[in-house]
Amino acid sequence: MPEAFHFVRPWWLLGIVAAVILVALWARRRIQGSQWEDSVAPELLAVLLEPAGQASTNRMPWFVGAALSLAALGLAGPSWERLPQPVEQRGDALVIVLDLSLSMFAEDVAPSRLVRARQKITDILRLRNEGFTALVVYAGDAHAVVPLTDDTRTIQNLLSALSPEMMPVLGSNLGGALDIARDLFANAKISQGRVLLVTDGIDRMSDATERRDADYPLSILGVGTDAGAPIPLDFVNQPGEVLRSQDGQRIVARLDSQRLESIAEIGYGRYRQMTLDDDDIDHLLATPLPSEDETIEVDREFDTWADQGFWVGVLLIPLLLAGFRRGALVMLPVLLVPGALLLTVVTPQAHAGIWSDLWERRDQQAFDAIQEGEPEMAAALFEDPDWQAAALYRSGEYPAAAAAFSGRRDVAGVYNLGNALARLGEFEAAIEAYDTVLAEDPGHEDAAFNKALVEQLMEQQQSGEQQNDQQQEQAESNSEDDSQSQGEGSAQQDQAEQQPGKQGDDMEQQPTEDEKTASDEGKPEAREQETQASRDERQDAMEQWLRRVPDDPGGLLRRKFQYETNQRLRRGEYRSRESEKIW
Repeated sequence: MPEAFHFVRPWWLLGIVAAVILVALWARRRIQGSQWEDSVAPELLAVLLEPAGQASTNRMPWFVGAALSLAALGLAGPSWERLPQPVEQRGDALVIVLDLSLSMFAEDVAPSRLVRARQKITDILRLRNEGFTALVVYAGDAHAVVPLTDDTRTIQNLLSALSPEMMPVLGSNLGGALDIARDLFANAKISQGRVLLVTDGIDRMSDATERRDADYPLSILGVGTDAGAPIPLDFVNQPGEVLRSQDGQRIVARLDSQRLESIAEIGYGRYRQMTLDDDDIDHLLATPLPSEDETIEVDREFDTWADQGFWVGVLLIPLLLAGFRRGALVMLPVLLVPGALLLTVVTPQAHAGIWSDLWERRDQQAFDAIQEGEPEMAAALFEDPDWQAAALYRSGEYPAAAAAFSGRRDVAGVYNLGNALARLGEFEAAIEAYDTVLAEDPGHEDAAFNKALVEQLMEQQQSGEQQNDQQQEQAESNSEDDSQSQGEGSAQQDQAEQQPGKQGDDMEQQPTEDEKTASDEGKPEAREQETQASRDERQDAMEQWLRRVPDDPGGLLRRKFQYETNQRLRRGEYRSRESEKIW
């Protein structure tokens, strides 16, 4: 309780200061006496006013001050217990479909259609405080970037990596994107939702009209201008060049607002051309649905602090009753004893972060510590085991993190366990964890990439150990050769000593520096130093390889899109698109 004790509304504690000031002013006024003393005769005033020294008169300011202080304490909301509470969110579901065809490189709107589209989607995510949002992109093929989620920050982090050059198939296949959007609604079991298409043109109206549904209205945000602009080829390292037709004519991508508006009307939605302010997205996000948005219960709970301030109200009841009976204030010390004991227990023995506990919960303090780059403190503050394990991993406590992740059996937990084991140098166990993840989720690209990386590290480690063994054997061989040469030298010296005229100081040869170095290399101390240096070098190499894990989401998305396209090609889901334009 001392560690968890805090106030839900701490600003109400300022009411105690106000109560103390009020009591001080009241007492000062009583000490100065009544203003009637200058206007009423002393004989009559003694009958009308109570004596200033009467006990009941002196206690009244303190009585009122204590009551006001307790009331302020109760309004501050003392709390020391958390209660689980279900989470409900609005059933407002939105799937954003972004056109990533080559025409989005056109620069008729500065700096380009693509950049402006990504900025506008960021504004949309900023305005969506509730509900679920998904992101689908398409060119010649369509792909889901993020499924329906209430975590809009994930979508924002991936927006900057989206570009037409990453799409595996060129063209404009809107039908496939709308099919994926419908699948996202079905998988989330959402019976109605909005689809917002961000595009500069639709080639085949049938892609939208054949899939229209009043439960999923299609609204369109037009990007570009009616005059249009050519399509630069900077993305293929041809600066200054533009996309041309087969006969050499420049291709100009124009925005056909009338065509897009008619498609939106057919799809039960709305159309707006992109503007600099939020009027366009405010209009599109207000597209009516067949029925009003309903709140749905999310499959998770959060802990809320139980406000215990009502107990202070119970303490105030005897004080209020004491105001009607003379002599009842004797109960006041008895009622204040529990509060005094509480302060005695909390203040001296409280946790060092008791001041922070008054303003923030422990999980909020831990999150702030993560944001400020102090994962060690966050690991000590987190109570949730998953968050604590993540904080331990960030702080470099890989053994503790591995122990924490080992208790989880879900895909994310086993994947993080593999990362922790890889950091510890337990490559075989890490590969086993990655295999478990890939068995449950074959499309987990991060696990596949890290597994290949760890396998490469294992090969380097094994080759390094073999090289070290060879060096050690060579050093031992050199030591044996030195011993033999020293033995031969001694025999020759004995023979020289037996020969006449060969004795004296001239026969005493000192070893050269090269001979000393060769001799030292054969010593066990030198071999141990060399082995330690090799180990340090391998450790540095391993750290460098682990730091090479890409943090750019563009590469992961590109491989994901290519994988999905290859799967569809194998299943024969593509029709011939030779007659269609690639932009």
